[in-house]
Amino acid sequence: MAQITRQVSVSQSAVSQHLKVLRESRLVRSEPKGASNVYHIDPHGLGQMRAWLDRFWSKTLAAYKDAVEQPPKESQ
Repeated sequence: MAQITRQVSVSQSAVSQHLKVLRESRLVRSEPKGASNVYHIDPHGLGQMRAWLDRFWSKTLAAYKDAVEQPPKESQ
């Protein structure tokens, strides 16, 4: 975590809270190494997020395509 806090302009406490949320969301996993933890991306959790994003964008892009292909409405 010390390496992360040196790279960003937030406190170690804030980094710890963010990593906790990412870990609880299964986007990262931690591995104890001595007095520290090493964080890795969790491929399973990231895969689930990617699948959700793909579904979301597929629906959104399909709706956009339908809207664009509609003939213009005549103004009154």
